[in-house]
Amino acid sequence: MKQAAVVYWSGTGNTEAMAKKIAEGIESAGAKADVFSASDFSAVMMDSYDAIAFGCPSMGAEQLEENEFEPMFESCKSKLNGKRIVLFGSYGWGDGEWMRIWEEECRACGAQLACACVICNEAPDEQAECDCKEAGRQLVS
Repeated sequence: MKQAAVVYWSGTGNTEAMAKKIAEGIESAGAKADVFSASDFSAVMMDSYDAIAFGCPSMGAEQLEENEFEPMFESCKSKLNGKRIVLFGSYGWGDGEWMRIWEEECRACGAQLACACVICNEAPDEQAECDCKEAGRQLVS
């Protein structure tokens, strides 16, 4: 059975809600999903998973959260080469630039993006929830 980690940081609960839907999608595809907050995940855990979904909202000037998520993610970058991943997150302003930059960064590290990123404005609506579940399924397909 494939195992996937869903690792996220959430300030308002929006990205956390997305993480839970991605985990549902992973499990609906017959894989095991372990959900972690960014502070509970580290690079040494990367090898334990076939695939990983990373979620972080847009912060400040469209960037990753700097205190918990970004340091954790930076430590994981050396393990991204060949790893199947999905990126997701919510935003309250801007146009998703933080996600485009993040995708480029992951590709440059050799990550295999399982599908297009999933972003939503504020709380995930019904469409965003469906997109999250589908991203979870594609992550482990």
